Amino acid sequence: MLKQRMGLIALGILSATQAMANDQEQSKGFVEDSHLNIAARNAYISRDYKNPKQDKAEWGQGFIGKFESGFTQGTVGVGVDVIGQYAIRLDGGRGSAGAGGIDFFKEGASTTRAKGGAAVKFRVSNTVLKYGDQFPAVPVLQYDSSRLLSETYTGTSIVSKEIAGLQLDAGHFTKEARKSAEGTDSGRLKSIDYIGGSYKFTESLSAALYASDMQDVLKKQYVNVNYVLALPEKQSLTFDFNGYKTKLDRSFALENQGDADARDNKIWSLGATWAVGPHSFTVAHQRSTGDTGYLYGGYRNAGGIGDGGNTILLANSYWSDFNGKDERSWQAGYGLDFSAFGVPGLTYNIAYVRGTNIDDGTNRGRGTEREIFNQFKYVVQSGPAKDLSLRARASWLRVSSNASEYNVGGNEIRLFADYPINVF
Repeated sequence: MLKQRMGLIALGILSATQAMANDQEQSKGFVEDSHLNIAARNAYISRDYKNPKQDKAEWGQGFIGKFESGFTQGTVGVGVDVIGQYAIRLDGGRGSAGAGGIDFFKEGASTTRAKGGAAVKFRVSNTVLKYGDQFPAVPVLQYDSSRLLSETYTGTSIVSKEIAGLQLDAGHFTKEARKSAEGTDSGRLKSIDYIGGSYKFTESLSAALYASDMQDVLKKQYVNVNYVLALPEKQSLTFDFNGYKTKLDRSFALENQGDADARDNKIWSLGATWAVGPHSFTVAHQRSTGDTGYLYGGYRNAGGIGDGGNTILLANSYWSDFNGKDERSWQAGYGLDFSAFGVPGLTYNIAYVRGTNIDDGTNRGRGTEREIFNQFKYVVQSGPAKDLSLRARASWLRVSSNASEYNVGGNEIRLFADYPINVF
């Protein structure tokens, strides 16, 4: 049914009355609009767990190259995209590599890793149809770019921007490439379909609605409403609501939860951020209800979901996602932009999140967890190293003993250096 809806929407999009400037009419050509960019990333993640679980640490240098051609001229433009990824292990030996949550390199793998892919694309007006290897980035299929290399998916996507402020998305993907492995089908995804869109009603109000269907795994819906209230004297108040509703297939619920009836989850968050000058203050509440916690990400051949490692657009997602069964969590956060103090490009963020009422399925009472997150980030503003980004992030996570089947506490450090290279 979802595939049929995708086809109908695609036909409707292609025949819609144009309400925006026609991007295809402004095409300069396949070569003339081409771009090649390389993202160089040096990354280190260390996890010191507060239980018998083995500590993990990985360090590596990665390169992600993206060639995006322009579109040929005419009513239907044709182009290609090419992806190349390469990584070198710099450390992580001595039994500390191969961490499931770090996932730079698979345990026992070689010291280098290379993979690539390509896609063909077609454009009519402001609608693009693409088939091949891609980085899907919608709320129900959000590829993970937070490690050394990125996940990729193989399939078909449609993105339409025919009406000002409105973006419509649909997709059908049949392969997932793991971050830590070579090959385009290393995650063993069966298939995932999605459909949805976002609309900007005014400069202050926007909303989004998406749905996905993963074969033999789950069905998921997502909703977002964002409102920015402008205040005098360079102030603003932003409200952001996000929610997911998930229903597992019975066979997957039995495999993953041990109970074919443990299928439903609803999770939502509401955050409010007051920005005044260089300061920002955030409070947020997040709540999970249902037969299970919120499930996302991972790989099908490793017992995971396979719908992208960043498919959790919720306020209280840091090292812990605070997404346990029946969990309720509160956040208090603060941010500072040092440009007001003569250091443009430097920012600092800190947040404290506490989760309660966690049911880890062991009948030992309701558990708790708490996390202190903080991060410094600096972006070079000029000179040969312009746009070089340096991030230092630390989290302290503590989990009560009666929630140990849900999560593991510890101390985490992440150090990232990202340098974008625009070749042409």
